[in-house]
Amino acid sequence: MVMGVAAAQPVSGMSAKMPGIGLSAAVAIAALIIERIEWLAFGMAPLETLVIAIILGASLRSLLSLSERSAPGIHFSSKTLLEVAVVLLGASISSAALVGVGPMMLTAIMLLVVASLAAGYVIGRSLGLPPRMALLIACGTSICGNSAIAAIAPVLGSKQRDVTSAITFTAAVGLGAVLLLPFLQRPLQLNSAHFGVFTGLVVYAVPQVFAATAGAGAAAAHAAMLVKLCRILMLGPVIFGLSIAKHMHSRDKAGAARQPLALGRLVPWFVIGFALMIAARSLGLLSPSTILLCNHLTSALTCIAMAALGLSVDVRTLSEASGRVLLTAIVALIVLAAASLLVVRLLVV
Repeated sequence: MVMGVAAAQPVSGMSAKMPGIGLSAAVAIAALIIERIEWLAFGMAPLETLVIAIILGASLRSLLSLSERSAPGIHFSSKTLLEVAVVLLGASISSAALVGVGPMMLTAIMLLVVASLAAGYVIGRSLGLPPRMALLIACGTSICGNSAIAAIAPVLGSKQRDVTSAITFTAAVGLGAVLLLPFLQRPLQLNSAHFGVFTGLVVYAVPQVFAATAGAGAAAAHAAMLVKLCRILMLGPVIFGLSIAKHMHSRDKAGAARQPLALGRLVPWFVIGFALMIAARSLGLLSPSTILLCNHLTSALTCIAMAALGLSVDVRTLSEASGRVLLTAIVALIVLAAASLLVVRLLVV
């Protein structure tokens, strides 16, 4: 009898989450429909699905009184489902593609990400942002926008309203970059390959890479995607580094005795899963259909997670530092673009 009760507990726990998961999924579906309408109306999507999901979720939370029954599922969707999405994201990266980038360019991309992250943090702090918010903006600008911010937030212990603010304003700046970059190709005298590498270094999200290089040809799109995948690969090491830094800071602040670092406590499970998926893809253990399925699941789960993140935040409680957040994202992007152009001039033949 006791065993029966114990076995039923996980089921009942999951059942309690279903209303919130269902609500998050419904908002995500609505966001997807709106993005399709954008494509039909404009031939492009000015706002990508993830940003629409956040806006819809936050609007619902601000305008309506959501049932308390939805809270556990919303929390589960914004955290656990996003972590699963990060794991599946690893299936989109193979070592063969990274080798094709070349050791010099790969090293340059890694150094650029680190330098951009540091610059973004310094800019944010100089403009008066708290350390965690400055790191969120820096990571989003340096790596892969929304996904990086959402994945790094649990490691930093960031508040949900700060995460929503960081994603919203960073996405707005990213959209501006996508609209502006095609007009810069000719003034900057960039050929198709150069423009592709430049776009891959500057643009945040994968769909935005496609949008920004759509008019520059297949060579630009291919180069941009390879570079973008290299930037995404930095997500794991950055999370690992921030985890160690946070652990060391907390331990020193508490005055605790120094003990050997436990890898299991420092590295979030989803980062390990992310690395294992990359390894599986690189070793040929994943079939093309499996990779395609992982890509679709990554998109779906990330969208649901973003909807849940929006549902968690009342827009009226967003950070009062919104203006500084936006300015930080803009200045950080300008610095990244300047450094990226220098990399293209020096390394791309």
